Amino acid sequence: MFNEHAAGALKVERELHEGFFVDFGLTHEAIAATPLAPTNVAYTSYLLAVAYGSPFHEAVAALLPCYWIYWEVGKELERRGSPDPLYSRWIGTYASEEFGSVVRAVLACADTVAAGLGPAERDAMIAHFTTTSRYEWMFWDMGYRREAWPV
Repeated sequence: MFNEHAAGALKVERELHEGFFVDFGLTHEAIAATPLAPTNVAYTSYLLAVAYGSPFHEAVAALLPCYWIYWEVGKELERRGSPDPLYSRWIGTYASEEFGSVVRAVLACADTVAAGLGPAERDAMIAHFTTTSRYEWMFWDMGYRREAWPV
């Protein structure tokens, strides 16, 4: 399931973002030369560390906010609406029923995995879920603040 999600995300998000690059007049060279912001590096490093160094149930919990928060934000922004077609494209992608079905599958996976665990393992899941939820907030805030490396 996660392999399919990764392949789908690469396809859908690449198309979405490449459309934005064109709309904003950005070249692939300019994008490739832009360093990742510190929060982005920290968040992705955390996710990779959990995925490579922790049990499956912890990795699922760490990934869950990546799905769930985008869907919730997409649905809320769709309710509010946007007159900007660029924002509307982004909102439509993450508010869609298609994306919602993916999110529900990951929620079901997390619930199924957690049901067979003891309290200590579920606590570890909660800790990773909480940390990556915070990173999701920081990721959005990073974009708002146009975060860059201080040195």
